This record gives sequence, structure tokens and C-alpha cells, in this order.
Amino acid sequence: MATPAQAPPPPSQQPPLAHDQAPNPPETSSATSSPDLPPTDLFADPPDFYPASPPAKTTTYTTLTGATITLHLVGYSPLEAHHLWNGARVVADYFQSDPSLVQDKTVLELGAGAGLPSLVAAALGAKRVVVTDFPDPELIEVMWKNVKGCELIPGVGKDGEVDEERLNIVVEGYVWGSHPERVLQHLEEHDKQKGFDVLVLADLLFRHSEHGNMLKTVRTTLRRQRGSRAYVVFTSYRPWLQHKDLAFFDLAREQGFVVEKVLERKMERPLFEQDPGDEEVRKTVTGWTLRWPDEECEDAA
Repeated sequence: MATPAQAPPPPSQQPPLAHDQAPNPPETSSATSSPDLPPTDLFADPPDFYPASPPAKTTTYTTLTGATITLHLVGYSPLEAHHLWNGARVVADYFQSDPSLVQDKTVLELGAGAGLPSLVAAALGAKRVVVTDFPDPELIEVMWKNVKGCELIPGVGKDGEVDEERLNIVVEGYVWGSHPERVLQHLEEHDKQKGFDVLVLADLLFRHSEHGNMLKTVRTTLRRQRGSRAYVVFTSYRPWLQHKDLAFFDLAREQGFVVEKVLERKMERPLFEQDPGDEEVRKTVTGWTLRWPDEECEDAA
């Protein structure tokens, strides 16, 4: 699969969180050179003034059956893809508690980062999984690395050997709200016009300015059948802005979706323990589903 060309994230997708972002060095101005002196920059910073970007890292996830999945993460990402978010862990557990939610179904994950829910869905026997995030080459490479390193997935063998005929998961770069053809192309011909049975949005709602684009993608990719669901799982990491997180569901209802809360789980501790705000809120993960009204479904009675 060709790797999409790198593009800077649009201003609307710049993250509002800043837990461990590396500073950007300021632009420098060159001083006027003298014929008697070597060229110099009066405003240049000394070597090693700015810290190097942190190296890539790994973390692990233990399935409900005791298997271990090793996940690679980029060392740093302005899109916050260098964390394994609690929402991803909770979605992965939720699918395992009822494998029929994804078995023999087509699955699309948005803003996947490490792609844990997608890996679990593929391992549970999904028909086809498309795991996506912003088309940054390093991020796409890491997601593929996680796919090829997960031997629980059909078609993945030891040392990253892949049987393409059996592999039921693919990685793709995708920007929320853009034309869905980029993700629909990975479905079988008769599914391309219908869309995905399952969508996953794990810990994305803190990007308040992108709610409209997320919902645009849901509208253009979620199959219009009564069993189709978009799973939206999140924590309000900034409790004082929880009302803005929840505004996503108000907008979804305005656009005609049926919204239902399906889970709530309290983690042992907050993901970002030093952050301000109500700790109980920051430890709480809630899960919701979006679905089409019955009268808008192709298989309506």
C-alpha cells in the first residue's frame, strides 16, 4: 500500500491538549556578514539548546484471555498519538466482552493512534478492519508495525510475516470530514456503496472544533442498517470543558442520529495524573453509540 504524502495538520485539527509537547524553535534572522568575519547568526541558539524529540516507545495491553499485545507509539505527535488512551483500552475490552459486536462485520476506526481497538476487532474475526489516522508517514508506519506485530490477527505470523490473503486489516491515512472514498476503497465491491457496520471513535471528543467533521465522516461511512453502530468512547480530560465534549452528542441528535449511552467505567487513576481538575471525572470513561433511526435504515421492516 502506498503511504500518503505528509501534510501538516490543518489549523482546525491542532490539539488543545499540551501534556508533553516539544517546543518549536523560533525562526532566526541572519546578521549582515562582514568580508573580514565568518558568516554568523547573532540570534542562533547554541547547540543542544532545544531537547531532542523523544524516541519512539512501546506499551502493552493484556486481553481478557491473558494474551499480550505490544503496541508501538510514536515518540511525540502534535496529534497526541504518542499516548495509549484509556478510551482505546475500554473499547478493546468492550468488544472482547461481546465478540458478536465485530465478528463478520466491517470496522472503521478514526484517529486510531496505536490502533488497539482495530487490532482487537481483527483478532476477534471482523470481516474487514480499516484503521486510520492523520496521513503522517511516521504515524502510518507505526500503525502498520502494530498490525504486523500482532500474531492474534489472522494472517500475521512470527517475525511480522504476513499472509495477505488472510489478513483482514489495513492501515490508511484519513482526515476527518474528507471524501470517504479513501477508506471505502478497502471494502469488497458490494460494500463500497453501503459503508461500514461499525465505527470506532476513541478519545477524540476533546477536539471540539472537529466535531462537525467527525460527524460528517460518520454520516458518509456508517452503513444504513439497524445493526450498524458508531462507538464513541471518551474521558473528559479537562473537566471544566466537559460540556463542550458532550456537545458532540447534541450535534449528533440535531443531525438525526439516535444516541445511547452504553457503558461507564472508572479507571484506577487518571491517564494524566498531574493534570488539574476533578480527579473522579478524569478517571471516568463513558461509551455511547450513534445509530440511524429505524425509518432511515435499508433493512427497515
